[in-house]
Amino acid sequence: MPPLPSSSAQAAREALATRLREMMLDAGLKGHELAARCEWNAAKTSRIINAKTQPSDADIRAWCVACGAEDQTADLVASARAVESMYIEWRRLQRNGLRKVQEDFYTLHERSALCRAYVSNVVPGFFQTAPYATAVFHAVTRFLGTPDDVAEAVASRVARGRLLHEGGHRFAVVMEEWVLRSRIGDSETMVDQLRHLLAVLPLASVSLGIIPSTASRTLWPPEAFYLYDDRRVVVETLTAEINVTQPREIADYTRAFAELTKMAVYGDAAKARIIEAMDVLK
Repeated sequence: MPPLPSSSAQAAREALATRLREMMLDAGLKGHELAARCEWNAAKTSRIINAKTQPSDADIRAWCVACGAEDQTADLVASARAVESMYIEWRRLQRNGLRKVQEDFYTLHERSALCRAYVSNVVPGFFQTAPYATAVFHAVTRFLGTPDDVAEAVASRVARGRLLHEGGHRFAVVMEEWVLRSRIGDSETMVDQLRHLLAVLPLASVSLGIIPSTASRTLWPPEAFYLYDDRRVVVETLTAEINVTQPREIADYTRAFAELTKMAVYGDAAKARIIEAMDVLK
């Protein structure tokens, strides 16, 4: 099982803090001396070098000037921004509504030849029907208190479905059976969503596996994650989107996905699971 991605974000923060500390020491400065040159409290320097506070672009520029290392400013600012993008709270991402986030995901899918997804909570966005997506987004808006632009966000999410049919994209999905039986919206919404899964199941671009609730598990159910080619993993937690780009961690998620596929059923067996879930709802 991969390490918690939030710990990877913290490791990246600590690596940046180490670089700033080493720069300070190379300049022959102590913490309070650097703070004086930057015209801020010494406690702030301590928080930055101990990775307790993420430095802003302005903080890094001041730090580099204080250490006589202006030539390192651009690289450090870029590193800090990369760290910042690793762990982003949904409230921050969705502060202006849900539509922009959905448009960004569309672009990410459009640029990826292969998306491998493991879902333990809801049907992945590129498989969702409009009523199902509407129910999901209303729940998100209510829970997080984000601006209500659900109709626009749904249109952007459902548009991803066209990538199943064009552009040579491939989608390999492993889904917990619980997702089929968890009622998102009303019964009609769920039946319609399950019927749509049956429709995409035979597509050449789609591999859909269902992990039966009775499966003997070799890996416990992790949080939903999406592998975009071999370059990025997006992990969805309750409160944040976590972006993983370190090759070693991507390899861990790839290995986890392979383990999960071994527990899943495909083809007619997967179809039977979907139909059984539909029958319960009717």
